[in-house]
Amino acid sequence: MNRALITTLPLILIACSSDNATGQNSAEASLPFKTSIVADFDSPWAMTFLPDGRALITEKTGEMILFDPKNGTKIPIGGIPKVDSAGQGALMDVVLHPQFAQNKTVYFSFSERGAGGKGVALATGIFNQASDGATTLDDVQTIFRATPYVDGDGHYSGRIAFSPDGRHLFFTNGERQKFDPAQDPKATLGKLLRLNLDGTPAAGNPLTAKGFHPAVWSYGHRNLLGIAFDKDGRLWEQEMGPKGGDEVNLIKPGLNYGYPKASNGDHYDGAPIPDHSPHDGFEAPKLSWNPVISPTGLLYYSGDLFPQWKNSLFIGGLSSKALVRVRLDGENASKADQWDMGARIREVEQGPDGALWLLEDGGRGSQGRLLKLTPAG
Repeated sequence: MNRALITTLPLILIACSSDNATGQNSAEASLPFKTSIVADFDSPWAMTFLPDGRALITEKTGEMILFDPKNGTKIPIGGIPKVDSAGQGALMDVVLHPQFAQNKTVYFSFSERGAGGKGVALATGIFNQASDGATTLDDVQTIFRATPYVDGDGHYSGRIAFSPDGRHLFFTNGERQKFDPAQDPKATLGKLLRLNLDGTPAAGNPLTAKGFHPAVWSYGHRNLLGIAFDKDGRLWEQEMGPKGGDEVNLIKPGLNYGYPKASNGDHYDGAPIPDHSPHDGFEAPKLSWNPVISPTGLLYYSGDLFPQWKNSLFIGGLSSKALVRVRLDGENASKADQWDMGARIREVEQGPDGALWLLEDGGRGSQGRLLKLTPAG
């Protein structure tokens, strides 16, 4: 993939901006934002902004890039551990420590080969840029590994979010396409975890007394590819479900979200899964999609550039090639907009000025471009 900066220019697409009952859009109205192509990357996976406006961007094969949107400069970052990028493996999420300005600590996740097979790991490193511009993550330490490691290349998950008070981090472990581990109390697979900032299980997790792995916060998940806190401290999660069962969930401690015993979708081989139903003992999603959107990334929007979208969730769509907006109202969520972006969208991020930044997936005909969305007109 060409790493040269691509000249910023508008990307012309067709979609619609207004809310409606189904969350779909008319192809006859213009987009409510202007889309500029900023740069091109090699199958990017996630991004986060530094306090100075530069960004850290991860690429599937294991590169982390320091990118400056102002001039297009790209600097590969040294110190990243070996990544097993086969299948859905990747150098995955990247986020800054809540006190990054003081301690320069970066958290990131990646898939690796280890004892028993493959799994997702969580690591930290200290951001260090020398006077000549060379950049590394120093003192890299792997602070948590999913258990158990298993064969296969799918459903790693690997998303990271800090609690609003900055005292804990939440980390997603997919069920690795093995189904049953999502309900296994001893495994971290198919779970959302709450950890201390050093990667140890946090005290007071809700299921420890019931014999669960002490890091588990919620369970019965499939492939958790986005988590985000809203302004009131609620934790939202989206996961790529089975055939006809993509979900947005409101996460509450100790709850079982059903997979693979309950889902609004069915297995890809056609085997049925019981739908969520009242009093079945499982927490049903707030939203589900059929046809699916193949969701990736999750952003809670708090910026001022698009004031009409405050208190919304934004999700990237792979198979849907879409940017999806979800409207929140307390503990309720509803479909709002689904804009055709013409490419697989892997990540959605909010910029320092409130602009929306998207990363294309870089696979299946998608180029891996970095897009910036600003208000139209």
